[in-house]
Amino acid sequence: MSSPITITSIAKELNITPATVSRALRNHPRISAKTKLSVQRVADRLNYRRNKIATSLRSGKTHMIGVIIPSAEINFFGSVVHGIERVANACGYNILMYQSNESHEQEVKGIETFLAARVDGILVSIAKDTVNCSHFMEVRRRQVPLVFFDRATDDIPMPSVVIDDFRGAYQATEHLIQQGYQHIAHVSGPQLIKVFYDRLKGYMAALQAHNIKINPRYVYPGNVSIQSGREAATYFLSLPQPPDAVYAAEDFTALGLIKEMKSQKIRIPEQFGIVGFANELFGEHISPTLSTVDQQTVLMGEESFKLLLQLVEQGDVETALQQRVVLEPILIPRESSMRTAT
Repeated sequence: MSSPITITSIAKELNITPATVSRALRNHPRISAKTKLSVQRVADRLNYRRNKIATSLRSGKTHMIGVIIPSAEINFFGSVVHGIERVANACGYNILMYQSNESHEQEVKGIETFLAARVDGILVSIAKDTVNCSHFMEVRRRQVPLVFFDRATDDIPMPSVVIDDFRGAYQATEHLIQQGYQHIAHVSGPQLIKVFYDRLKGYMAALQAHNIKINPRYVYPGNVSIQSGREAATYFLSLPQPPDAVYAAEDFTALGLIKEMKSQKIRIPEQFGIVGFANELFGEHISPTLSTVDQQTVLMGEESFKLLLQLVEQGDVETALQQRVVLEPILIPRESSMRTAT
């Protein structure tokens, strides 16, 4: 019986190291296209079949990455995952997905599942119900690389890739001011999540910069949902002095605002302006189209995996705890906030 074909067999034939063969077969970006092609040709000719279990045992790596998202129904997270997968696949990694459904309990189960599967690293966008971060501390204790994306926390030092939420909120609010709206309200998200806290602060800073007094009654505590937007609209319209515009902390809340305002025969944007945040896919297909802030989702996914891969390959999690990549937000004005000429 002939001996099985191994990476070493391929390396000897090409007069290169087994490590180079391994990286070439995983489509590692540091290996040239010429070398990859040569390795693949010899592997095909020798009928080489990679033993993933043996490879994992030998290297201590599974070449699997765990990704936890709050909701698969939100296009934003699907777009980020697309960016993650694009770079991960090019580097020879597979992705395991887990949906927390905005639940702390499910998020903990996701972490436990990934640790049991011995993934090489974990990417997480925190659920809105998460207050206790002990499960992330357990990941850190086990020296498993972890990177937050979009939703991060300041409670524990972990590397992250985020958008400049303060700046994005500032741009959205300032845009409404520039369109001539004078009484601008805000529907916030859960303030325990840093992105929503920063967006509230950006809204307030823009008002202050333009000498507009902050009215506490114009800040409505939302919960990231269409229904929350509808309820906020009802509340604002009941005020003695209703606002004439709203910056919503995310697009689903903004959609709820549009639906309720339209049901109340409020003309958008002539009587009322609305801006969201996240650039969800539906925004350009509703009427009126939704002004929003784009978060460069694909780039966020790509940068998240690159940062995680750096931690995986360096093997020194402690030195990278403070790494933070901040992406620039992009304001996208559409019909919901662009007042027609009078």
